[in-house]
Amino acid sequence: MKTRALYTGSFDPLTNGHMNIITRASKLYDELTVGIIANPSKKALFPIEEREIMIAEALSCLGNVKVDHFSGLLADFVNSHGFNVVVRGLRGATDFDYEIQMAQMNARLFNDQVETVFLMTDPQYSFLSSSMVKEVHSLGGCIDGLVPEAILKRMDEVLQKQA
Repeated sequence: MKTRALYTGSFDPLTNGHMNIITRASKLYDELTVGIIANPSKKALFPIEEREIMIAEALSCLGNVKVDHFSGLLADFVNSHGFNVVVRGLRGATDFDYEIQMAQMNARLFNDQVETVFLMTDPQYSFLSSSMVKEVHSLGGCIDGLVPEAILKRMDEVLQKQA
């Protein structure tokens, strides 16, 4: 059976912590889709279509990874696209508390044979979040090494336009 995995998030912006999970998950599964969730409750730095393009460029070296976006229930997207694994990244205990509740709810909504798998991020990224990266960058702080270079360049362009 071919394993079709999905790793989801808002990825606004994609961080090196996300890259760590994506790279590792791509080695575990036949296919990995990075699914960008449209979250209307979050103020996005980049439109979802632009995030999709930037992420696809950042992941172009991974041959079994593609990028897509969706809105609505994760379970609906999983079921309608035939995924059999959902990958979730964990930074620490707080993430686990939230993620286990979501995984248990989704287990009720997923079709049969869909598993949620948790991957711990590399410890060097355990503090990292997209929200923190955006805030530090918007205040002029250095985020070198926290996001892929192409993402940083695009963030710098947005910051210059806002100035």
